[in-house]
Amino acid sequence: MLMKSDQPMNTAADHDDGDQGVPVSVKIRERVLAARKRFHSNDNIAEFIQPGELEKLLDEVTEKMQGVLESMVIDTENDHNTGDTARRVAKMYLKEVFNGRYVKGPEVTEFPNAEHLNELMIVGPITVRSACSHHFCPVIGKIWIGVMPNEHTNVIGLSKYARLAEWIMGRPQIQEEAVVQLADLIQEKTQPDGLAIVMEASHYCMAWRGVKDMDSKMINSVMRGVFLKDSNLRREFLSLIPR
Repeated sequence: MLMKSDQPMNTAADHDDGDQGVPVSVKIRERVLAARKRFHSNDNIAEFIQPGELEKLLDEVTEKMQGVLESMVIDTENDHNTGDTARRVAKMYLKEVFNGRYVKGPEVTEFPNAEHLNELMIVGPITVRSACSHHFCPVIGKIWIGVMPNEHTNVIGLSKYARLAEWIMGRPQIQEEAVVQLADLIQEKTQPDGLAIVMEASHYCMAWRGVKDMDSKMINSVMRGVFLKDSNLRREFLSLIPR
Protein backbone atom coordinates (compact mmCIF):
# COMPACT_ATOMS: atom_id res chain seq x y z
CA MET A 1 0.00 0.00 0.00
CA LEU A 2 1.26 3.42 -0.94
CA MET A 3 1.77 5.80 1.93
CA LYS A 4 1.15 9.53 1.46
CA SER A 5 4.32 11.45 2.24
CA ASP A 6 4.22 14.54 4.46
CA GLN A 7 7.04 16.08 2.38
CA PRO A 8 6.15 17.81 -0.92
CA MET A 9 7.80 16.45 -4.02
CA ASN A 10 10.54 18.59 -5.56
CA THR A 11 9.69 19.84 -9.01
CA ALA A 12 11.53 21.94 -11.56
CA ALA A 13 9.25 24.83 -10.67
CA ASP A 14 10.11 24.44 -6.99
CA HIS A 15 13.82 24.57 -7.88
CA ASP A 16 13.29 27.74 -9.89
CA ASP A 17 11.40 29.34 -7.03
CA GLY A 18 14.21 28.59 -4.63
CA ASP A 19 16.19 31.68 -5.50
CA GLN A 20 13.29 34.13 -5.78
CA GLY A 21 14.58 36.04 -2.78
CA VAL A 22 18.09 36.37 -4.18
CA PRO A 23 18.85 39.87 -5.53
CA VAL A 24 19.35 39.89 -9.29
CA SER A 25 22.74 41.57 -8.84
CA VAL A 26 23.91 38.52 -6.87
CA LYS A 27 22.76 36.16 -9.64
CA ILE A 28 24.59 38.18 -12.29
CA ARG A 29 27.73 38.40 -10.17
CA GLU A 30 27.70 34.63 -9.60
CA ARG A 31 27.56 34.01 -13.36
CA VAL A 32 30.50 36.34 -13.95
CA LEU A 33 32.53 34.67 -11.21
CA ALA A 34 31.68 31.21 -12.53
CA ALA A 35 33.03 32.27 -15.94
CA ARG A 36 36.13 33.68 -14.25
CA LYS A 37 35.64 37.04 -15.94
CA ARG A 38 36.25 40.55 -14.64
CA PHE A 39 33.47 42.92 -13.73
CA HIS A 40 35.39 46.15 -13.19
CA SER A 41 33.53 49.42 -13.63
CA ASN A 42 34.61 49.74 -17.27
CA ASP A 43 33.87 46.12 -18.25
CA ASN A 44 30.85 45.06 -20.28
CA ILE A 45 28.80 42.33 -18.55
CA ALA A 46 25.90 42.08 -21.00
CA GLU A 47 26.53 38.38 -21.74
CA PHE A 48 25.74 37.53 -18.12
CA ILE A 49 22.41 39.39 -17.97
CA GLN A 50 19.35 37.36 -18.90
CA PRO A 51 16.22 38.80 -20.57
CA GLY A 52 14.15 40.83 -18.13
CA GLU A 53 16.91 41.10 -15.52
CA LEU A 54 17.91 44.65 -16.39
CA GLU A 55 14.46 45.85 -15.27
CA LYS A 56 14.83 43.89 -12.02
CA LEU A 57 18.27 45.41 -11.56
CA LEU A 58 16.70 48.84 -12.06
CA ASP A 59 14.27 48.09 -9.21
CA GLU A 60 17.14 46.93 -6.99
CA VAL A 61 19.29 49.99 -7.66
CA THR A 62 16.27 52.24 -7.07
CA GLU A 63 15.80 50.70 -3.64
CA LYS A 64 19.49 51.09 -2.78
CA MET A 65 19.52 54.69 -4.04
CA GLN A 66 16.49 55.47 -1.89
CA GLY A 67 18.53 54.25 1.08
CA VAL A 68 21.36 56.61 0.10
CA LEU A 69 18.95 59.57 0.03
CA GLU A 70 17.57 58.60 3.42
CA SER A 71 21.09 58.34 4.85
CA MET A 72 21.73 61.85 3.52
CA VAL A 73 18.70 62.99 5.57
CA ILE A 74 16.63 64.07 2.58
CA ASP A 75 12.89 64.00 3.16
CA THR A 76 11.81 62.40 -0.11
CA GLU A 77 8.26 61.82 1.20
CA ASN A 78 7.48 65.50 1.58
CA ASP A 79 10.00 67.13 -0.76
CA HIS A 80 8.28 67.39 -4.15
CA ASN A 81 11.67 67.77 -5.87
CA THR A 82 13.14 64.45 -4.71
CA GLY A 83 10.10 62.21 -4.50
CA ASP A 84 11.14 60.16 -7.54
CA THR A 85 14.86 60.97 -7.50
CA ALA A 86 15.95 57.45 -6.55
CA ARG A 87 14.23 55.98 -9.62
CA ARG A 88 15.51 58.72 -11.91
CA VAL A 89 19.10 58.26 -10.75
CA ALA A 90 18.90 54.47 -11.06
CA LYS A 91 17.51 54.78 -14.58
CA MET A 92 20.18 57.33 -15.50
CA TYR A 93 22.98 55.02 -14.38
CA LEU A 94 21.70 51.76 -15.86
CA LYS A 95 20.07 52.95 -19.08
CA GLU A 96 21.96 56.10 -19.97
CA VAL A 97 25.39 57.09 -18.65
CA PHE A 98 26.56 53.55 -17.77
CA ASN A 99 24.53 51.73 -20.43
CA GLY A 100 27.75 50.51 -22.06
CA ARG A 101 28.21 48.05 -19.18
CA TYR A 102 24.83 46.35 -19.54
CA VAL A 103 24.06 46.10 -23.27
CA LYS A 104 25.84 44.32 -26.08
CA GLY A 105 27.96 46.33 -28.50
CA PRO A 106 26.37 48.01 -31.51
CA GLU A 107 25.98 46.03 -34.70
CA VAL A 108 28.78 47.04 -37.05
CA THR A 109 28.57 45.99 -40.68
CA GLU A 110 32.01 45.52 -42.17
CA PHE A 111 32.73 45.78 -45.90
CA PRO A 112 35.83 44.65 -47.82
CA ASN A 113 38.19 47.37 -49.04
CA ALA A 114 37.15 46.86 -52.66
CA GLU A 115 38.94 49.97 -53.94
CA HIS A 116 42.14 49.11 -52.03
CA LEU A 117 42.12 52.46 -50.22
CA ASN A 118 45.42 53.18 -48.50
CA GLU A 119 45.23 56.88 -47.66
CA LEU A 120 44.91 58.43 -44.23
CA MET A 121 41.32 58.78 -43.04
CA ILE A 122 40.35 60.88 -40.01
CA VAL A 123 36.99 60.79 -38.23
CA GLY A 124 36.10 63.46 -35.71
CA PRO A 125 35.58 65.31 -33.58
CA ILE A 126 33.23 62.78 -31.99
CA THR A 127 31.65 64.16 -28.83
CA VAL A 128 31.79 61.62 -26.02
CA ARG A 129 30.35 61.57 -22.52
CA SER A 130 31.45 59.36 -19.67
CA ALA A 131 31.99 59.52 -15.92
CA CYS A 132 35.16 59.06 -13.93
CA SER A 133 35.23 55.85 -11.95
CA HIS A 134 36.68 57.66 -8.91
CA HIS A 135 33.85 60.10 -8.20
CA PHE A 136 31.20 59.34 -10.86
CA CYS A 137 31.58 62.93 -12.05
CA PRO A 138 31.06 63.68 -15.76
CA VAL A 139 33.88 63.42 -18.29
CA ILE A 140 32.95 65.25 -21.49
CA GLY A 141 35.19 65.63 -24.48
CA LYS A 142 35.99 64.92 -28.10
CA ILE A 143 37.77 62.12 -29.92
CA TRP A 144 39.59 62.06 -33.24
CA ILE A 145 40.29 58.73 -34.93
CA GLY A 146 42.89 58.24 -37.65
CA VAL A 147 42.91 55.06 -39.73
CA MET A 148 45.51 53.97 -42.28
CA PRO A 149 43.78 51.16 -44.21
CA ASN A 150 45.27 48.47 -46.40
CA GLU A 151 43.74 46.24 -49.06
CA HIS A 152 42.65 43.75 -46.40
CA THR A 153 41.16 46.34 -44.03
CA ASN A 154 37.47 46.10 -43.28
CA VAL A 155 35.59 49.33 -44.01
CA ILE A 156 32.88 50.46 -41.59
CA GLY A 157 30.46 53.39 -41.83
CA LEU A 158 31.54 56.71 -40.34
CA SER A 159 28.64 56.74 -37.87
CA LYS A 160 29.80 53.38 -36.51
CA TYR A 161 32.96 54.96 -35.10
CA ALA A 162 30.73 57.24 -33.04
CA ARG A 163 28.57 54.34 -31.90
CA LEU A 164 31.58 52.29 -30.84
CA ALA A 165 32.98 55.29 -28.94
CA GLU A 166 29.65 55.87 -27.21
CA TRP A 167 29.48 52.20 -26.14
CA ILE A 168 33.00 52.25 -24.68
CA MET A 169 32.53 55.61 -22.96
CA GLY A 170 29.15 54.63 -21.52
CA ARG A 171 30.81 53.14 -18.42
CA PRO A 172 32.65 54.54 -15.40
CA GLN A 173 36.05 55.16 -16.95
CA ILE A 174 39.39 56.79 -16.59
CA GLN A 175 40.41 58.49 -19.80
CA GLU A 176 43.69 56.65 -20.28
CA GLU A 177 42.00 53.22 -20.18
CA ALA A 178 38.97 54.31 -22.25
CA VAL A 179 41.12 55.33 -25.22
CA VAL A 180 42.99 52.01 -25.14
CA GLN A 181 39.70 50.06 -24.99
CA LEU A 182 38.37 52.00 -27.99
CA ALA A 183 41.59 51.44 -29.94
CA ASP A 184 41.47 47.70 -29.24
CA LEU A 185 37.86 47.52 -30.43
CA ILE A 186 38.39 49.49 -33.65
CA GLN A 187 41.55 47.55 -34.45
CA GLU A 188 39.66 44.28 -34.01
CA LYS A 189 36.84 45.46 -36.30
CA THR A 190 38.94 46.98 -39.11
CA GLN A 191 42.45 45.43 -39.00
CA PRO A 192 44.20 48.54 -40.40
CA ASP A 193 47.91 49.13 -41.00
CA GLY A 194 47.74 51.91 -38.45
CA LEU A 195 45.37 53.42 -35.93
CA ALA A 196 45.61 56.70 -34.04
CA ILE A 197 43.21 58.11 -31.44
CA VAL A 198 43.40 61.43 -29.63
CA MET A 199 40.99 62.38 -26.85
CA GLU A 200 40.59 65.77 -25.21
CA ALA A 201 38.18 66.01 -22.29
CA SER A 202 37.07 68.08 -19.34
CA HIS A 203 36.88 66.23 -16.03
CA TYR A 204 34.28 67.48 -13.60
CA CYS A 205 36.02 65.75 -10.71
CA MET A 206 38.43 68.70 -11.09
CA ALA A 207 35.91 71.35 -12.15
CA TRP A 208 33.04 70.57 -9.78
CA ARG A 209 35.02 69.50 -6.71
CA GLY A 210 38.62 69.37 -5.51
CA VAL A 211 40.64 72.21 -7.03
CA LYS A 212 37.53 73.45 -8.93
CA ASP A 213 39.54 74.34 -12.01
CA MET A 214 37.06 74.96 -14.81
CA ASP A 215 39.58 75.41 -17.62
CA SER A 216 41.96 72.45 -17.47
CA LYS A 217 41.58 69.57 -19.88
CA MET A 218 43.27 66.22 -20.33
CA ILE A 219 44.64 65.14 -23.70
CA ASN A 220 45.97 61.67 -24.40
CA SER A 221 46.59 59.51 -27.43
CA VAL A 222 47.08 55.96 -28.62
CA MET A 223 49.22 55.20 -31.68
CA ARG A 224 49.28 51.78 -33.30
CA GLY A 225 51.08 50.27 -36.28
CA VAL A 226 52.46 52.70 -38.86
CA PHE A 227 51.44 55.72 -36.76
CA LEU A 228 53.86 54.49 -34.13
CA LYS A 229 56.66 53.77 -36.60
CA ASP A 230 56.30 56.64 -39.10
CA SER A 231 56.86 60.05 -37.48
CA ASN A 232 55.82 61.89 -40.67
CA LEU A 233 52.46 60.15 -40.75
CA ARG A 234 51.98 60.83 -37.06
CA ARG A 235 52.72 64.53 -37.59
CA GLU A 236 50.31 64.65 -40.54
CA PHE A 237 47.52 63.18 -38.43
CA LEU A 238 48.12 65.55 -35.53
CA SER A 239 48.38 68.58 -37.83
CA LEU A 240 45.01 67.79 -39.43
CA ILE A 241 43.16 67.70 -36.13
CA PRO A 242 41.29 71.04 -35.91
CA ARG A 243 42.02 71.98 -32.31
